Amino acid sequence: MFLISDLCAMLNTYLEEDKVSAVYHAYLFGAEAHEGQTRMTGEPYIYHPIAVARILAEMRMDEKTLIAAILHDVIEDTKTHKEQIATLFGQEVAEIVDGVTKLDHIQFDNKQEAKAESFRKMILAMVKDIRVILIKLADRLHNMRTLGIMRPEKARRIAAETLEVYAPIANRLGMNVLRHELEDLGFKAYYPMRYRVLKDSILKTRGNRKAIVEKIQDALKNRLNHEGIECQVLGREKHIYSIYQKMQSKQLPFSEVYDVYAFRLVVDSVDSCYRALGAVHALYKPIPGKFKDYIAIPKVNGYQSLHTILFSPFGVPIEVQLRTIDMHRVAENGIAAHWGYKEGENNGGVIAQAKAREWLKGLLDLQQNAGDSIEFLESVKVDLFPDEVYVFSPRGEIMELPRGATIVDFAYAVHTDIGNSCIAAKINQQHTPLSTQLKNGQTIEIITAPGATPNPSWLNFVFTAKARSNIRNILKNLHQDESVALGTRLLNKCLSNINMSVKDLTQSQIQRVVKDYSLKTFDELLNQIGLGNRIPQLVVRHLLPEQCKALDQSNKELGLPLDIRGTEGTVVHYGRCCHPIPGDDIVGYISSGRGIVIHAKSCKNAKDSQVQKWIDVEWSDDVSTDFSVALRVVVEHRKGVLATIASAISDSEANIEHVVTAEREDQLSSLDFILAVRNRRHLADIMRNLRALDMVATLTRL
Repeated sequence: MFLISDLCAMLNTYLEEDKVSAVYHAYLFGAEAHEGQTRMTGEPYIYHPIAVARILAEMRMDEKTLIAAILHDVIEDTKTHKEQIATLFGQEVAEIVDGVTKLDHIQFDNKQEAKAESFRKMILAMVKDIRVILIKLADRLHNMRTLGIMRPEKARRIAAETLEVYAPIANRLGMNVLRHELEDLGFKAYYPMRYRVLKDSILKTRGNRKAIVEKIQDALKNRLNHEGIECQVLGREKHIYSIYQKMQSKQLPFSEVYDVYAFRLVVDSVDSCYRALGAVHALYKPIPGKFKDYIAIPKVNGYQSLHTILFSPFGVPIEVQLRTIDMHRVAENGIAAHWGYKEGENNGGVIAQAKAREWLKGLLDLQQNAGDSIEFLESVKVDLFPDEVYVFSPRGEIMELPRGATIVDFAYAVHTDIGNSCIAAKINQQHTPLSTQLKNGQTIEIITAPGATPNPSWLNFVFTAKARSNIRNILKNLHQDESVALGTRLLNKCLSNINMSVKDLTQSQIQRVVKDYSLKTFDELLNQIGLGNRIPQLVVRHLLPEQCKALDQSNKELGLPLDIRGTEGTVVHYGRCCHPIPGDDIVGYISSGRGIVIHAKSCKNAKDSQVQKWIDVEWSDDVSTDFSVALRVVVEHRKGVLATIASAISDSEANIEHVVTAEREDQLSSLDFILAVRNRRHLADIMRNLRALDMVATLTRL
C-alpha cells in the first residue's frame, strides 16, 4: 500500500521542501474531507487520490498538479466547494479540480448524454489547462488497476470507454507508458479469455527468445562501440494489446506477430542518431521501404525517433528505434515530460507541448461547431486515430493527417474557408476526385470558388472530425437560412388575401405567438413553418384571429399559390413518384421536417385526405434550373442501341442522370432513363427526337 510518506519521499527527489509541504497540506485537507468514505475494495477513500498523485509524481509533475490530484474528488464526493479550494490552495488548483469533476448534479435525459456532457466539460477545461486531462488519465489508470472488484458488466463498460477514449487521448499526448498500461488493462477486462490465451502464449515463447535477444543486443553494442558511439541498447517487448491489434488488423497468427525482435537505441544527440543508423544498417541489411524518419517530421503527438526494420542472421526481422535521451523521455511521458525540466532544457518536451496545443485548438473548433455533447464526443473519437500520412502543399509545407484522410480533409486542415469553398483538386498536378484518400509524399493543390458551399455527399467520405463538424455546421446553417426564407414566403402568401405581409405584423402580435408556441424567436417559428412542422394557415389564424374570421365569412381562400423557382434549396423537394417539371400542374405537400414536397396534380399520392397539409403552388415564370424526369423507352435488340439513344438525348441538350434495363423480351428491351430537363417543352423535343429513331418501339413518361 502506497502511503503519503512514500509519496513525499518520492517528491523530495525533484521538488523543493516547501512544495512538498504544500502537497502534504493538501493530503491533510483531502483526508479530512473524505473521512468515513471507503472504496469498493474496503480501503479508506484517500488511498485512491494518493495513488493518482503517485502516478503523476512518477512523471515528475509540478506541485499544483499533485495538489489537484489529491483533491480531484472532493468537490464531487464531499461537501467541499470550489471557492474553499481556491481560498486554501489558489485559483489555479481550484480550476483544475473543477475541470476534472463530473457533472453529476445536473439532470440529463439519459446516461449517454450525461457522460458526453461531462466529457465535453473536461475537454474544455483541458483546453485551458492540459493538467486536467493528465489527472483524469492518472485517475483512470488507478481505477483500471483496481477494476477486478467491479461487476463484470460494469468492468466491461469502463474498459470499453478506456480503449475508445482515454487510451487514444494518452496516445495523442504522447504518453506511451501510461497508454500501454491502459490498453493492456482495458483488453484484460473487456476480453479476459483472449488476454489469458495471449499472455500464456507469450510466457511459453519468451524462454526461446531470450538467447536470440541477448545475441542481437551484444552485436548492436559491439558495433556501436566500434564506431565510437555511446549508446544504451534496450530490448523491447511488444505489449499484449498491440500484439492483439496487429493480429486483428493484418489477420496474422500469433507466431508471425511475435516473431519480430524490437530494440531501442538511446544516444546523446541527433547527430549520433543518424550515425548509429548507418552503423546498424552496416551490421544488418535494412528491409526496403521500412525506414521512417520521425525526427525530421515528428508525429502529431510530438514523438521523435528513427525507425528501421532489418534482416537478422537468425531469420527473423529486427525492429530498431533510435532516439536521443530527451526524445526517449518524451516518447515515454509525452506532454508530461515538459514539467520536470527547466525551460529550454527539453527540446522534445517543447515540441510535444506545441503539438498538444495545436490539437487542443482543434478540439475547441470542434466543440464550437458540434450540435450537442454526443456529437462532440463522437467527433473527438474520430479524431483520435494514431496513424498519420504526410503530404505537401504546393509551397512544400508538410501537412500531417490521419491515415484514411481525403482531399476534402486536407482542404479543411489548411483552413476552414478553403474547405468550405473547395470545388476541385489536383494530386501531383493531376485532377483527382475529392473523395480520393491521401498517400504519403503526395502534393495536394486545392481549387476553390467564391460562394461555393460544402456538398452534403462529402459527409459520406470525409475522415477527420474537423472536416465533418465544419461541413455539418455549414449545411445546418444553410438549411436553416433556406427554411426561414421559405417560411417567410409561405406566411406572406397566407397573409396576402388580407392585404398584409410579415413586415406588417406588430411586435406585440409576434411576441404573443412566439410565447404561445413556447419558442425563443420569430425566426424559430419561420424555420418551423419552412420545415413543414407548422401549417402556415394555422399560424396566420393564431396571429390574426379577427381578420381570418372576416375572411371566412366572405368565403375567400387564405393565401395565393406559392411560386416554385427551383432554387429553394434543401427545403423544397420533388416527388420521385411523379417527377414534376415546369409546365406540369402541381400541388405542394407540407412534409414535417423536410419542408414542401412538390407533386404533379395527376399523381396518385396527391389524393391524400389531410387537406390542411396540401398547399397551392405554381411554377414561377423565371425557372432556370434543370429537373429530373423519368422515361421508359422500349427498343428493338440491336448492336449499339444504347449508344444511339444516349446520343439522341445528348443532341437534345439533356443530361442522363441514371439508366437501367427494366426488362427484356425476345426482340425488345425496356430501358428506364432519368433525365435532367428544363421543362415540358424541352421534354417534348427529346421525345420527338427519340420517336424518330426506327429502333424505338414505344416511349412513355413514367
